[in-house]
Amino acid sequence: MTDLLQETHDQAEGQKPLVLVDGSSYLYRAYHALPPLTNSKGQPTGAVKGVVNMLRRLQADYSGSTVVVVFDAKGKTFRDDIYPEYKANRPPMPDDLRSQIEPLHNIIRAMGLPLLAITGVEADDVIGTLAVQATKAGLHTVVSTGDKDMAQLVNEHVTLVNTMSNTVMDIPGVHEKFSIGPELIIDFLALMGDKVDNIPGVPGVGEKTALALLQGLGGLDSIYANLDKVANLGFRGAKTMAKKLEDNKEMAYLSYTLATIATDLDVGCTITDLVNGEDDGGKLLEYFEDLEFRGWIKELKENGELRPMKGTLANKAGSPAASAESSAPEIVVAAAPTEVVYETILEQSAFDVWLEKLKASELFAFDTETTSLNYMDAEVVGVSFAVKAGEAAYVPLAHDYLDAPQQLDRNAVLEALKPLLEDESQRKVGQNLKYDRSVLMRYGIELKGIAFDTMLESYVLDSNGRHDMDTLAEKYLGVKTVKFEDIAGKGAKQLTFNQISLEQAAPYAAEDADITLRLHEALWPQLEKSESLKSVFTDIEVPLVPILSRIERNGALVDVNLLGQQSIELEKRLCELQDEAWTVAGEEFNLSSPKQLQALLFDKLGLPVLKKTPKGQPSTAEEVLVELSHNFDLPRLILEHRSLSKLKSTYTDKLPKMVSPVTNRVHTSYHQAVTATGRLSSSDPNLQNIPVRTAEGRRIRQAFIAPEGYKLVAADYSQIELRIMAHLSGDQGLLDAFSHGLDVHKATAAEVFSVGLDEVTADQRRSAKAINFGLIYGMSAFGLAKQLNIPRGDAQKYVERYFERYPGVLEYMDRTRAQAHEQGYVETLFGRRLHLPEINAKNKMRQQAAERTAINAPMQGTAADIIKKAMIAVDAWLQESSLDARIIMQVHDELVLEVKEEQLDELVVGLKARMAEAATLDVPLVADAGIGNNWDEAH
Repeated sequence: MTDLLQETHDQAEGQKPLVLVDGSSYLYRAYHALPPLTNSKGQPTGAVKGVVNMLRRLQADYSGSTVVVVFDAKGKTFRDDIYPEYKANRPPMPDDLRSQIEPLHNIIRAMGLPLLAITGVEADDVIGTLAVQATKAGLHTVVSTGDKDMAQLVNEHVTLVNTMSNTVMDIPGVHEKFSIGPELIIDFLALMGDKVDNIPGVPGVGEKTALALLQGLGGLDSIYANLDKVANLGFRGAKTMAKKLEDNKEMAYLSYTLATIATDLDVGCTITDLVNGEDDGGKLLEYFEDLEFRGWIKELKENGELRPMKGTLANKAGSPAASAESSAPEIVVAAAPTEVVYETILEQSAFDVWLEKLKASELFAFDTETTSLNYMDAEVVGVSFAVKAGEAAYVPLAHDYLDAPQQLDRNAVLEALKPLLEDESQRKVGQNLKYDRSVLMRYGIELKGIAFDTMLESYVLDSNGRHDMDTLAEKYLGVKTVKFEDIAGKGAKQLTFNQISLEQAAPYAAEDADITLRLHEALWPQLEKSESLKSVFTDIEVPLVPILSRIERNGALVDVNLLGQQSIELEKRLCELQDEAWTVAGEEFNLSSPKQLQALLFDKLGLPVLKKTPKGQPSTAEEVLVELSHNFDLPRLILEHRSLSKLKSTYTDKLPKMVSPVTNRVHTSYHQAVTATGRLSSSDPNLQNIPVRTAEGRRIRQAFIAPEGYKLVAADYSQIELRIMAHLSGDQGLLDAFSHGLDVHKATAAEVFSVGLDEVTADQRRSAKAINFGLIYGMSAFGLAKQLNIPRGDAQKYVERYFERYPGVLEYMDRTRAQAHEQGYVETLFGRRLHLPEINAKNKMRQQAAERTAINAPMQGTAADIIKKAMIAVDAWLQESSLDARIIMQVHDELVLEVKEEQLDELVVGLKARMAEAATLDVPLVADAGIGNNWDEAH
């Protein structure tokens, strides 16, 4: 159990929570959720294995806690005496489940866990009674169940944990799931009934009606005391509902009694009697051998004990600790396959069998193993496939240590696979298939039929965190995969895949395909729950994969000589800045050393300390130097030196070395699953960070050139985030400004400074621009004052006047903050969810930062979605047309294309039109385009 979980559950004395497990609930759920397993004798074993897995996971997540397992006893309960039809609709327990009860009970007892089954009552009642006992004894209780009725037990001392869905429900969690508090759950069940348990409820009352009654009038007693007010609640059928309630009052209160979990029973023991003992390894081994649980048999023999499984609740969004501060989506850990079989294919006959399997499959996982991460240089070493969970194969094709007869011919295998890989109707799933597509293009294979990509499935579900296979496997499958470093080593001596022994390479490669397929089977059902998320995935992210691959391979032509000349000039300027800095400082020092700079600025020169490092030292971070540079020369010189040094090392020195010897172009890599907002990022080189506002940055852009006979066209959106703000807020002032084609910054200045449009000065427009963009990013009056270098009082007046003139913007911000706090995420116009893990953080600064993100993220995320949709539309047009043009870069809201000079007019008209049509807003979406011999000229 993590420290964070302990902080939530443990008492001041350091006591652990009591963990009460609804064994009957998990027995049924494991039986229905997991594949039907049997041993060699035909004895069913799947439900036993599933429940024991869950118990071991709970032991790990709540290490040191007492874990008690409660089952329903045989025979009738007191509810059957009250209402003979209670649970009458339930079918009898299947024989293959009934036969697993005794073995499961035996294993639980051998694990040293108390097992309770009290005659005449249900497991829920035993759990409710023990939870009340624990509360009176000053203990927190964790109830592990999948039964929604248990929500009535939740209070500040009792929390529900669902190990199968990996979620936790505290008081806010009950409100979120049911729209009412725990105190009204019994009333809720009494009104609407429960078909599963055959609780009758009130005829004609469904979930929505029950909620309307409870939210409008309170619990059952209050509803019946105010039947005359029911008609005024406004829900459908409200006018006739009072009579239905009155006619069925007896049934409603009977249902209330049936739905109420007893909490005052004599269960024959107290919580002090319930202790966890040591597991009985001998008995466990006997039971596991009988049921043929080979993995656990091996574990017992190797360790001498059955250790708790690695937990899946700790530090996740569903944990009690996280639920107070985080709202990440529910994580459902998928069940593992019963058996894993990985095949290494060295014979043509075996390959032919697998080829037929792939052709016959509705979906298969595909992965390449290569010599490099650079898609332009990488050579295929082998390929792997999976057609069902736990069954995968690896085909080695170019391992150095294998003689030719011991591995299949690479060209022959790829040629045989080509029709399948290029078949649009043959659906494939992969992890980051953009890379595999680009590598295969080197062999004349254009990968089509990309139906799913697990990296993107995870990213669309929750853009926060990492989306590599190792992380996803542990998160969604509870599996620790073999990492590349485990078989290849690290650092300078790391092997390439073709150098790794087949004994290690083959299982690793086959596992990649298997895990990919299993991840898809775990992730896709979660995406399907939301039509908007499903649409973001299928209509935006997946279609973008081949387009980005194409753009990457197109590459950009750069003028190496111009970059070389700029490097020389930058080096000269850096030397001058160093000399100036030394003169101002009165001594020589290393401008790149934070320690020397710290001593110089704050100890020797006595500059004010604006911020400290976590260790309590004066900070020399960029934001500190920017603030100091307003009044002191040395920080200004340091900042300029840092900026130019970074340009030189990152671009002017490095870009010439990144030119491909094959294409004579620079090829970046675009990343779809990195930023939280949906924006693309790029690396090697990073095209997003080339400055556009400085002369030096623009000179780097001048080095991106058009080939002879072509021009570069750079097209971007005009003030796209402000236009999105106008659309999302619906503010009439902003809508009017954009609809009439006004300069929105000038229009804002006229409003804020109460002057006519033709009277707005350059300074006023600059201030209005800072306000417009500052508010998008959640800037406060304090931040605005710093940016404009004006008194905070003046900045506050500007902000207040802005909101007076544009009240819709303020309403949007307030509404968005409230939604973010309530649901834990905000959405783009197209339904992309942007989760805010710290929106309800106890730390106010972190919470306020999350609120600022909540305001900005829908705009930035919508802008990201729009440019992606534009890329899809433009690429489709270019592929179908006869235009000699190609997209070579995408940077923020900008597309850069190479275009044949004779076709410029047609291209620009079509490009601007398709970008403008990428989304329908309440204001015009405007794309501007420039033409030049280089990127700077075009932009």
